[in-house]
Amino acid sequence: MMCSEMTCREAVLIVGGGIGGLATALSFAQAGTQVRLLEKKDSFREVGAGMQLAPNCSRLLDRLGILQQVQANAVFPKQIVWMDAMSGERLTCIDLGPEFVEQFGYPYIVVHRADLLNALYEACISNSLITLETNRTVTGVDEKPESIMVKCTNGMCYVCDMVVAADGLWSTLRKFVCDDGDPLSVGYVTYRGTVGIDQVSKEAGLENVQFWIGPDIHIVQYPVRRGELFNLGAVFKSKRLPDNTDQWGTKEELNERFSTGCEKVVQILALLQTNFRWPVYDRNPLSKWSHGRLVLMGDAAHPMLQFAAQGAAQALTDACALADAYKKHGPSNIDAIFREYEQERIPFTSKIVHFARDISKFAHQSGAAKTVRDELLRMHDMHDFDFIKWLYEEKRTESK
Repeated sequence: MMCSEMTCREAVLIVGGGIGGLATALSFAQAGTQVRLLEKKDSFREVGAGMQLAPNCSRLLDRLGILQQVQANAVFPKQIVWMDAMSGERLTCIDLGPEFVEQFGYPYIVVHRADLLNALYEACISNSLITLETNRTVTGVDEKPESIMVKCTNGMCYVCDMVVAADGLWSTLRKFVCDDGDPLSVGYVTYRGTVGIDQVSKEAGLENVQFWIGPDIHIVQYPVRRGELFNLGAVFKSKRLPDNTDQWGTKEELNERFSTGCEKVVQILALLQTNFRWPVYDRNPLSKWSHGRLVLMGDAAHPMLQFAAQGAAQALTDACALADAYKKHGPSNIDAIFREYEQERIPFTSKIVHFARDISKFAHQSGAAKTVRDELLRMHDMHDFDFIKWLYEEKRTESK
């Protein structure tokens, strides 16, 4: 392919304009580094619904200077409540009130994905060190002794000192670091979306995050966008073998799997019939995220199941850690930058990947294992946060 090369050399080029990519651009720019970001779509928009942002995420949004804007459109739930999807019993909760905030320094909030992306986008377009380009579909990279070239389908090529692959779960660039094939399907499918708050009964628990759990099924629900919308997500394990078609995990199977749930679960499901289908994927952790002048971040590096609600938080942490390492070692020492970034981030994100898988197994148990799990949940003190301190508390590396 013939290239129409950019006349100037890029110090840092970011591929992917989602939450992780925009956060990386903002982190580098705030450290004084000029960056260019390429997005394959024609605009910066987020497909999806609600998302939960734990204190470790809010801490980084504060560092990036956008926490106030995000919180203006957020909801501050009072509790995370675990409910039995079959019997309707309230099993336990995590109280998110003053003791929680005092423990971790920031509240637990829920937002619409588009509101978070828009806050990042607005911060990026107002920063003169950031150049955003749309309609740029990257096909690959070509490593040179002293540079790396990024190639696009339109013939445009960019000569760079460093490339950050923030291109998500189905990353085009990941294979240039580790060619480990497609993401792993775990057999679960999610149907999710938002409805107007006026369509939801007050009995649904409009002040909390509610997590309805049952054998190989669960529903998560909470208000978003200043309490004007209600986010709903129904997840189930398909009885059919997953493939690349949409013939497994269908709406018919969704209705079948949740039909045995309690009355409230059936009522919740009725609101989901026109919403979207997402098969659930993750990947096994890598031992290395870089090759030459190319480095992975976010879902391109460590996609994780949604059950820990840490995808955005860990992408933001990647962004800040990589920018910190770049500022510390300087642009001429790419090896040292990547080494410090990988040493800091790979062990921690790998732990979260396994933690999210463990939550999935715990939430979806049946039979005797479910009976034991339910008793453990009933015994839980709602102000006991010890089990989550390792994840939510501030790490020294976040306050450099």
